[in-house]
Amino acid sequence: MMRVRGALAAAAAYFAAVFACGFVLGVPRSLMLEPALGRLLAVLCELPAMLGLAWWICRAILRRVPLDAPGAALMGVAAFALLMVAEAMLSTLLGGRSLAAHWALYAEASHRLGLAGQLVFGAMPWIQVRAGLARSGAKPPR
Repeated sequence: MMRVRGALAAAAAYFAAVFACGFVLGVPRSLMLEPALGRLLAVLCELPAMLGLAWWICRAILRRVPLDAPGAALMGVAAFALLMVAEAMLSTLLGGRSLAAHWALYAEASHRLGLAGQLVFGAMPWIQVRAGLARSGAKPPR
């Protein structure tokens, strides 16, 4: 039970930190990059920065909350679920869309690209633990 609570607490922290970064980076993407490049290229420009931040945040959390591979998988799945719920809530409450209209957005390439990035975000805790990168001072295995 303690392992589950630790994984869920880590998931909440991971989600909150990455979501905040996404909110901060999403404003310039929407206001500056999208008008100049279009939505797909704007997301393509933002995605590496978001994934880099998510990687760093995930590693920092896993160094404080050591998890085994199943715990890290739970952390990733829970963080991904929180992200999907938060995104749907923002889309419906602030965007004025129905839930069906929100899910229909995934027909657009830019949203599918974003979803792919979100899936990578969800996999990162497990990847880092399996690769041995979450330990303090750890280097990648050879």
